[in-house]
Amino acid sequence: MSKPARSSVPAKARSHHVIQALKARADAERTPGQRLADWMSDAFGSNAFLLINAICFAAWSAWNAGVIPGLEPFDPFPFGLLTMIVSLEAILLSIFVLIAQNRSERVDQLRQEIDLQINLIAESELTKLLALVARIAEKQGIDVAGDSELQDMLSPTNVENIEHVLQRQIANLKADNAI
Repeated sequence: MSKPARSSVPAKARSHHVIQALKARADAERTPGQRLADWMSDAFGSNAFLLINAICFAAWSAWNAGVIPGLEPFDPFPFGLLTMIVSLEAILLSIFVLIAQNRSERVDQLRQEIDLQINLIAESELTKLLALVARIAEKQGIDVAGDSELQDMLSPTNVENIEHVLQRQIANLKADNAI
């Protein structure tokens, strides 16, 4: 009986590689708009952007409050033009952040699906392993038939039943939150 070929790369490293490859593939498939949104989220979510905004707001306020000699105010207090510009900036930044978050959420959903598939495979393998151990125990004269917990573990997990239970729980949550 031959052993199945094993990779020389440890399982943890392989799974990390798969997840990295998934992210790289998702990054490569981004539309130009998604690339722009990601870039803007990165750039505008930085300390440098915060500092630039703070300096600009302080300079604008000082200029238009008339505290800088030789500069005539063009947007007197309460700074209506500044308020409009800041509001537009906030709207645009919010949109770009939401685009980037939506794309990130789709990648996370793919990762969760991979995790679920791996967990289902692992559960199946563990059930098989338990069955083999139970058979070995029986061959050694150990009675495992009376162990109800083991008998439950030996039966495959009913994934459809779990799905139905989750769907009912989600429906109940929606019903509880609907007003």
